[in-house]
Amino acid sequence: MINHSETKPMDFLFDIGNVIVHVDFISSLKKLMPDGIDEPDNRLHRLLERKDEFEAGRIPPADYFPWAAETLGFTGKLETFMEAWVDIFSPNEPMWNTIQELHRTKHRLILFSNINEPHIHFLQKQYPVFQCFAGGIFSYQTGHIKPEQEIYQLAIKQYELVPERTIYIDDLPANIEGGKKADLICHQYQAERHDEFLNWLNGII
Repeated sequence: MINHSETKPMDFLFDIGNVIVHVDFISSLKKLMPDGIDEPDNRLHRLLERKDEFEAGRIPPADYFPWAAETLGFTGKLETFMEAWVDIFSPNEPMWNTIQELHRTKHRLILFSNINEPHIHFLQKQYPVFQCFAGGIFSYQTGHIKPEQEIYQLAIKQYELVPERTIYIDDLPANIEGGKKADLICHQYQAERHDEFLNWLNGII
């Protein structure tokens, strides 16, 4: 439960993966590889090495997905590949409850994620909690990924954020450091310690 001591709402930047939803990317991709394929771990590593470039919008989907399928040794239909690509998420229900409460109490919630287009479209269609957000900054649209400072400054400019009144929640230490450099109020989130997040939040708002 959140204590609402201030009358003036604040702005929130929310990471998505392992904050709003749990992510199990590797297990889903492993299902695409044929049994007995050589060097499965190396194949996954090669795919993930280029994922940041893809999610920064530096590699077009028309190039990345056929290459990714070939890298994993997948020879089926692209539609089947894409079904596995997006089937990696599960709800983080304690955070959903918190998001809904923040939304009800008129705080402005903004998505701020390193993410690709199929994933964000799937999430926004699949999970109603995403309707609580006023908008979002998604890496694939910007040419930058967290923790590059350019994407933080883009979020600040686009949504006219006041960093000292903007709470930023992310699970990755490097991204949190980027947020601190941008003077945001930062919390490194761990889903299994959601109560700690609530206690911290109650000290802020």
